[in-house]
Amino acid sequence: MSLRSPLGRVLGAGSAKRGVHHWWMQRLTSVALVPLSIWFVVSLLSLPSFDHATVVAWMAGSWTALLLILLVLTCAWHSQLGVRVVVEDYVQGAGARTVTLVSLMFAHTLIAAAGVFAVLKVAFGAAP
Repeated sequence: MSLRSPLGRVLGAGSAKRGVHHWWMQRLTSVALVPLSIWFVVSLLSLPSFDHATVVAWMAGSWTALLLILLVLTCAWHSQLGVRVVVEDYVQGAGARTVTLVSLMFAHTLIAAAGVFAVLKVAFGAAP
């Protein structure tokens, strides 16, 4: 039993002052995804065919490779930010929450690195 009033228990336990940054990063990545996604869809639909040689030639362009890398990194970051909010809100227990957040961070980092590696491998023309 505590002798503190409900107001006294709440005072000093305010926000960590990091929610606004996270909120802004979610909005900025979503805004960045709009033109990147439109470019991606329009670029793919403008290809004469979807055979391997055509897509590899398209990906080998320097601007295409750069924009694809930006798309992969932005998607991974945006996804990580969104899933993090879900985990923080719905996973009970500090230990389970921490393990889940660390696992998701590693998974998103691995996905982003694999995507960038794949684009670079195709762009620099490495043999399969």
